[in-house]
Amino acid sequence: MSTVATTPDTNAATALRSPAVIRERARHLLDRARSGGSPWFAVRDDALPHAAAEVAAVTRKRFPDLRIPYHSRWRHFEAGGVDRRQRLESRLPATDPAARARTMIDLTVVSVLLDAGAGPDWEFHEDGRTFTRSEGLAVAGLHAFEAGLFSSDPGDPYRVDAAALRALTTDALAGAFQAGPDNPLLGLDGRAALLRRLGAALAARPDVFGRQGRPGGLFDALAAADGRLSAPALLAQLLTTMAPIWPADNAIGAERLGDCWRHDAVPGPGLTAGWVPFHKLSQWLTYSLLEPFEWAGVRADDVDALTGLPEYRNGGLLLDTGVLHLRDAAWTTQTWRPGDELVVEWRALTVALLDDLAPLVRSELGVGAQDLPLACILEGGTWATGRALAGRLRGGLPPLTVSSDGTVF
Repeated sequence: MSTVATTPDTNAATALRSPAVIRERARHLLDRARSGGSPWFAVRDDALPHAAAEVAAVTRKRFPDLRIPYHSRWRHFEAGGVDRRQRLESRLPATDPAARARTMIDLTVVSVLLDAGAGPDWEFHEDGRTFTRSEGLAVAGLHAFEAGLFSSDPGDPYRVDAAALRALTTDALAGAFQAGPDNPLLGLDGRAALLRRLGAALAARPDVFGRQGRPGGLFDALAAADGRLSAPALLAQLLTTMAPIWPADNAIGAERLGDCWRHDAVPGPGLTAGWVPFHKLSQWLTYSLLEPFEWAGVRADDVDALTGLPEYRNGGLLLDTGVLHLRDAAWTTQTWRPGDELVVEWRALTVALLDDLAPLVRSELGVGAQDLPLACILEGGTWATGRALAGRLRGGLPPLTVSSDGTVF
């Protein structure tokens, strides 16, 4: 079994992978902004009830019975009202629930890692229907999966394995996603490189992902004998085993941190000082993996330990409802990088304010936290409201422009 030596670098990286630390540091920056100490944002708490009412209205429209699923990649597979999960399951050989769970986990992992901002000009066409953005990426990725793009065995196309991922080319991915000069997909090179690094990471951990290096190995590694799964344990496994897939720029020594960024106003012990973790894609992946586990009879626990997702729909909701105000409106005309302090702070404030918004949304809807965890508020919810507001105000564009490498947004 692979082991990791304990060093100051690894200890710091481990600490920065904790949802509790994500919340703690996000809250620190929110407290600072509320006291007027942020050079970037002002916080107007009196706008939170308005934001909650907007989210509640969208939630009621989308889910009149308030039976709201997790904020999961599997919602995007339903784009256009097509039950693509049922279609996929009908094509699978008759196997036991665990084998089907491995297949669904394989699909979920590659699909989520391909789910970064597509840009305003990309489209995917399926049977006369046109899909864009996250839905388009999901539908395209599912078709690529069903075509065997991520499998090295032509006789077993419905899987993802390390060998196929390591051999994946940008051209092959572009073809599967119908991308080209007339249909540009942002971050295409970054997406292909990310999946190649994923292949290497899967191959390096046969103790978790098996001899073939399949993401579905997570089912065997984490599904306890009592049929329960800890959501934070799933996130920790993802962050530990997949750490090598992230770009190396954000690192402590040799430890890659992934979606973790510098902000000098954030305190912390030792080598963690000045780092703000988010792990947006990994938490999105965790939320999305819970359903394949549950379909196989495994119950997810401690889902609310995970945080809200710091991406441009949730962050846009807060700007567009007036909860957050930029100190200089001209910043909306610039293009920012993910590591710029303004972007890091925007994302941190989003995490903390989603926690403050959640009880107000529940109050508007008349339900409690047990019936409406944060993962369902995001789905109901904040993400859809952020998208709707962006559509009304800017034709779908976010309020701030951030250059994406295909691994953050």
